[in-house]
Amino acid sequence: MKAIGIIANPASGKDIRRLVSHATVIDNHEKINIVERIILAAQSCGVEKVYIMPDSYQMGYKVYDNLVNSGELDIDLDILDMKITASYKDSFRAAELMEEMGIQCIVALGGDGTSRAIAKGIKNCPLISLSTGTNNVYPEMIEGTVAGIAAGIIAISSPSDILRTCSRNKRIEIYRDGELLDIALVDAVIARSLYVGSKAIWEFDDIIKIIATRGNPFSIGFSTLIGSCAILLDQDDFAYSLDLTQNDQVILAPIAAGIVRTFNVGFLEKILLDSSYVYIAEEKGIIALDGEREVQFSQGDKLEFRITRQGPLHVDVIKTIELAQKNKFFIKNQQ
Repeated sequence: MKAIGIIANPASGKDIRRLVSHATVIDNHEKINIVERIILAAQSCGVEKVYIMPDSYQMGYKVYDNLVNSGELDIDLDILDMKITASYKDSFRAAELMEEMGIQCIVALGGDGTSRAIAKGIKNCPLISLSTGTNNVYPEMIEGTVAGIAAGIIAISSPSDILRTCSRNKRIEIYRDGELLDIALVDAVIARSLYVGSKAIWEFDDIIKIIATRGNPFSIGFSTLIGSCAILLDQDDFAYSLDLTQNDQVILAPIAAGIVRTFNVGFLEKILLDSSYVYIAEEKGIIALDGEREVQFSQGDKLEFRITRQGPLHVDVIKTIELAQKNKFFIKNQQ
């Protein structure tokens, strides 16, 4: 059966950065609208079933009721049978279940943190990540209808076509004493702060080092500090690290929505694919992964940040739809 999965994080875009910056708010009502557009577009492209992650706001059930009542739902729509925790674990578990079920494509609604949670739960399921969070370096600003079309095309595509329109992302693997602690898709930020009550890291002056797989000055977040020095693409087979305890240069970076400020930094250091950066902690601190505080460390800890291409199988939405057009997917009246 041709099926897609939808993981819509009800908590995305609601962290402390909403209070201390000027970020746009995408509420859960709008997320419901986006999910509806994804489903309607996907069913028009031949998808036979859609699975949705359950959540505390019951978005999936509201989507089902809306589409049934409007008479627009022509395919099966199921809410995953799983216990919810109202945490990132829900996105992780939903992604894990969807891959186990053999779903052909997952569409995610969230920010960098949501995408990271999903990436921890999948290996080979193609992923489309839509921006509804605070920091959105990994997710893309794509209209739900277009995302649904792309997901539908992927769901009915041959393996060879999928390989032509999808690529394996980079990721940062964090090790301590040889043990894999966690991963990041975009950036790992080493900071002095120990306070974990707010998941989103915010105190700029506490940052020691940034390691990023991608960076440009037209995104928002810590990776933009690297992007202000050099453009770093996901296609590049390397990452960069940047030291914020040095004073080799002064850069200007859009660190948050509506907040652009200067930083004293060192020069970029390149970390090649399948190579590592080793950090020996001089004091206690914490590592923020894709914007969220996750890993605490102690003085003397030896931490390894390894760059690999073991991230999600990312769907290039534009390339997917363009290839479908070249294959005359959208022409339905040929004799």
